[in-house]
Amino acid sequence: MRLFGRKSEPVEPAEAIDDFWTWWRETRPRIDAHVEAEEAEALAELIGGAVTALHPDLVWEIAPGRTARHALVVSASGDPELRSFAHRWALAAPAADDLWEFHPSRQANPQAAELAVEVGGREFGLEGLVLGLRVPPGTPRVDVSAFHPIFPDIDDETRMEATLIALDWLLGEDEVARWVGDIVAAEFEPIDAIPAIHLPAVVADVAGGFKDEQWALLEGQTATGGRLIAAARYPLRPVDYPLFDQHITITVPYEHSDEDGLPSGASLQGLRDFEERLAGRLGKLGSAVLAAHLSAEGNRVLHVYADPAGDSALLLKELAGTWQEGRPRVDVENDPSWSAVAHFLT
Repeated sequence: MRLFGRKSEPVEPAEAIDDFWTWWRETRPRIDAHVEAEEAEALAELIGGAVTALHPDLVWEIAPGRTARHALVVSASGDPELRSFAHRWALAAPAADDLWEFHPSRQANPQAAELAVEVGGREFGLEGLVLGLRVPPGTPRVDVSAFHPIFPDIDDETRMEATLIALDWLLGEDEVARWVGDIVAAEFEPIDAIPAIHLPAVVADVAGGFKDEQWALLEGQTATGGRLIAAARYPLRPVDYPLFDQHITITVPYEHSDEDGLPSGASLQGLRDFEERLAGRLGKLGSAVLAAHLSAEGNRVLHVYADPAGDSALLLKELAGTWQEGRPRVDVENDPSWSAVAHFLT
């Protein structure tokens, strides 16, 4: 099969995903037999080769399922360039059954308190893990300082790996990306540390303050020293929109501006009306989101992220064509890491 051949030739993601699931269907009896026989090494060789062929930077594991006995997890492991790939892999998966379900990121484990793994030749579990937690006022993040009795005896990299494993057990990979800020794997126990098992409750409390749509208003300067104002979704995180890796930039010039080059009068009202129509269009599409917009020096730039499988780019070009104050420009590019709005990411 092509899945295991011609590795030097580039393969389109959709083609690689189709190949993987064709392979899975054909190999499923062997996979199930290895699982039943608890033949971990043979299973790792079989599935590991297929995932490597899917993309060499993806990681995988077999974990307890939510409803099935087992879950196959194929994850980007925090790599924003691969997040949409992993999610499209999961969308193409066969329906879950009694034995298997499929996830594009590590899931929280309801038995996390009972789990333990070997780390640096020592047993590592949540029973001995404590966390120092800090929530900077008004922010959607929990900073974590983790300590376990084995940490003084292992190196920095191993401590951090163990900490990340524990956070994934407690929250799930995507929730860590959403709500956890700075992570420190400490050699000494933090002051006022609490048992790690309480982390989900702290995160839930923080998340409760950001249920409704919020926008942050910001002000700055352009490269030439002009005044710039911006608005961005808050929190703004690519993990919330894993399939939206197409960046659509809409630049609309405006005729009426104040002495700082910012929109005023009829142009300000026109921009508000345009954004209302844009919001309505995006709401109907359901496959795109306005992430941020900036105004300066006679132009408003709107940053939209969309699922490239949809018609968002075409429909937004049509909408831009209705703008009356000068000729708008629409640019479309691939940007899975949302680098164009990096300054606004939270």
